[in-house]
Amino acid sequence: MYDKLFKPKKITLKTGEVVEQKRSKTWFYWLVILVIIYLSVLLTGFDFKSLAGINLFFQKLASMFPPNWSYFHSVLPPLLDTIKMSFFASLIGAIIGVPFAILAANNIVKNKAINAVVRFIFMITRTLPTLVLALIATYIFGLGTFAGVIAIFIFTFSFIGKQLFEVIETVDMGPFEAAETLGVSPLKAFFVSVFPQVLPTYLSTALYAFEGNVRYAAILGYVGAGGIGNILNDRVNFRDFSSVGMILLSILVTVMIIDFLSALIRKKIA
Repeated sequence: MYDKLFKPKKITLKTGEVVEQKRSKTWFYWLVILVIIYLSVLLTGFDFKSLAGINLFFQKLASMFPPNWSYFHSVLPPLLDTIKMSFFASLIGAIIGVPFAILAANNIVKNKAINAVVRFIFMITRTLPTLVLALIATYIFGLGTFAGVIAIFIFTFSFIGKQLFEVIETVDMGPFEAAETLGVSPLKAFFVSVFPQVLPTYLSTALYAFEGNVRYAAILGYVGAGGIGNILNDRVNFRDFSSVGMILLSILVTVMIIDFLSALIRKKIA
């Protein structure tokens, strides 16, 4: 048994040469995966009996179809609010994230204290989930889409800022140093020599953030942050699942359109 599992298998080639082929370790990897799954079940206290309720999930899902098409006139205004909320928050977050990303990049700003402070800001703002940010914003600014804009802006700022400064630190610094040698200010040298190198990645990341923000914004209404989440929460509470189906279908189509347009733009800038 040991020989079959562990010892190399000898193969004779057409030339008559005998070579050793190592035994596959696939069985070992599967064993490790099964052990990890078993330990996960023990640690989380998962009970397989709870899966019996999955039939109820499919029943509720089936009750959403066909969707209530007549409810679309009530879906459209909050859906447009969600798109506007996501767009402006993503735009502002992407713009404000640039100067902070410059301050965080240690190859542009050679001050470790400034680098550390800005990176700490990115870490703190990334730690808070968007839903929690929206909940805090509603307490400060009141209910409505403005609280949702603030929450999405903070998330976008931290996400794009972190991604951008990491990309900046990998660029070719030769053009930047040459521009500084000619007497160009560091900020101008950055936008002339470094920013063109990171621009495609920056735009692609901003578009990706916008796509995700539309989905995040759809649930912010649960904490009073406006958008389509308000009516989604309302219809779920009233068990009006055919209208819920119309809301989810509208969100799905909107996200598909945004994904398609984003893919076209990313293809142009690649």
